[in-house]
Amino acid sequence: MKASDLLVSCLEGEGVTHIFGVPGEENLDLLESLRTSAIKFVVTRHEQSAGFMASTVGRLTGKTGVCLSTVGPGATNFVTAVAYAYLGGMPMLFITGQKPVSLRRQGLFQVVDTIEMMNPVTKFNRQIVHPSSIPFLVAEAFRQAEEERPGPVHLELPEDVAGEEASGSPLVLQSPRLPVPSESSIRIGAEMIEKARTPLLLIGAGANRKEVRGSLVRFVETTGIPFFNTQMGKGGIREDHPLFLGTAALSSGDFIHCAIDRADLIINVGHDPTEKPPFIMGRDEERKVIHLSCTVSRINEVYFPHHEIVGDVSAALDLLAGELSGRREWDFSYVMKIKKYLDEHIREGTDRDRYPLLPQKIVSDVRKAMRDEDIVTLDNGMYKIWFARNYPALSPNSLLLDNALASMGAGLPSAIAAKIVSPGKRVLCVAGDGGFMMNSQEMETAIRLGLDLVVLVLRDDGYGMIEWKQESMGYPSFGLRFGNPDFVSYARSYGAGGRKLKEGEDLARAIEDAFSEGGVQLIEVPVDYSENRKVFDEELARKTCLL
Repeated sequence: MKASDLLVSCLEGEGVTHIFGVPGEENLDLLESLRTSAIKFVVTRHEQSAGFMASTVGRLTGKTGVCLSTVGPGATNFVTAVAYAYLGGMPMLFITGQKPVSLRRQGLFQVVDTIEMMNPVTKFNRQIVHPSSIPFLVAEAFRQAEEERPGPVHLELPEDVAGEEASGSPLVLQSPRLPVPSESSIRIGAEMIEKARTPLLLIGAGANRKEVRGSLVRFVETTGIPFFNTQMGKGGIREDHPLFLGTAALSSGDFIHCAIDRADLIINVGHDPTEKPPFIMGRDEERKVIHLSCTVSRINEVYFPHHEIVGDVSAALDLLAGELSGRREWDFSYVMKIKKYLDEHIREGTDRDRYPLLPQKIVSDVRKAMRDEDIVTLDNGMYKIWFARNYPALSPNSLLLDNALASMGAGLPSAIAAKIVSPGKRVLCVAGDGGFMMNSQEMETAIRLGLDLVVLVLRDDGYGMIEWKQESMGYPSFGLRFGNPDFVSYARSYGAGGRKLKEGEDLARAIEDAFSEGGVQLIEVPVDYSENRKVFDEELARKTCLL
């Protein structure tokens, strides 16, 4: 066999079922090896989309998603998706081609130093210089991609090395088990929680993993401590739970912060330093923070915990719950009053039949149309804050949003990957008109794959989130408006179904009809963001805190 055959054999040994990408002439040996393998190669319309798809496979499965590009511009097109996986903590391997390293006949044509370029945004980053190293490089790449904290890894396969004669077999490593936290760290943490008057549990991105979910539920139901989450921690526990306070969609100034500010201790499970912080830690405030994670904290100006419990998170939660199983003198009367007010506030506007639709109405109708286990993928825009805040996630990873890189263009590729990973679930992509058009060409990919997928395009003819920020800073509207195609005709030109929601029509019913029709369906939904300022009003939140 040749080196490319050995590489594919190693990928099969790691359980890879799909590779997403755009190949080039430098990948032709690898492409031929894939043709005769058990791995399905999915041709995408842009390398960035392939990276978003591979990242989403990693996010949903915990196993490394894989994508492929050629040399030069193919590799540079990967950078945004790699950064997306790096900041988002998603295991992903991207393979790039390279010109021959032994004899180049084209000078520096298309050659960039991909290894050097990718160093800042990868956990592991190597060029394959000899076929004999392939089993070891693949095994180490997968190990590093999947170990905490997960992230992207890179292998560069030069064109001449790919065709060299090779021998060897896959080397598959066993995943190491995380150690149980020390007894002393558990005891100190339990004592801090016992002494607190109003402790709260915070679920971060790192706690939204399969092996942690059962322990999270047991901890909350054993102790009775209310919980809230970050955007990427949504769904770690069902958000219709009576002790769920809400999602911190903003860093401050929202109603949930009334409860957060009243807490004297926060048990922060699965903190991810790349997420926008759900609260700002002041140096002199009395509120304490316990960092409970499989990795030590990274101290910065807004995060400096007072105690750390480091190790297997599931074991740590169960041990803590055992220490706290008796009755405690905690007082949650105020935070539960805030919960009641916030729940009522979130329902406001959900039954108003304005046209264009209010975002809270859109969120409510999407929730009505989707089952507990179904998946909603979000692109990035103003609606993301509304969904993070107002959409109750009833299952882990059922609302996929990005609160790390916050890149536009990821929504549709993520939906395609989610449907491949979970073919039995409904998958709905929600994208603004700006973000959708950044990778809308992947409509063709979804149709070619025969996927059942619904895409909501929220149309406001501008970059709505930045316009909201611009207005809140007192600046006049400038530089953020654009035109759009006829989205219905655009969808139909690919062979998808398309329709525009009309005044008086029910969005939940339109979504149900689209899923019933099958295939790829696009629904254009005009959106009215005029109530952003009214709802996200720090003065109103401050008054609420005095209730």
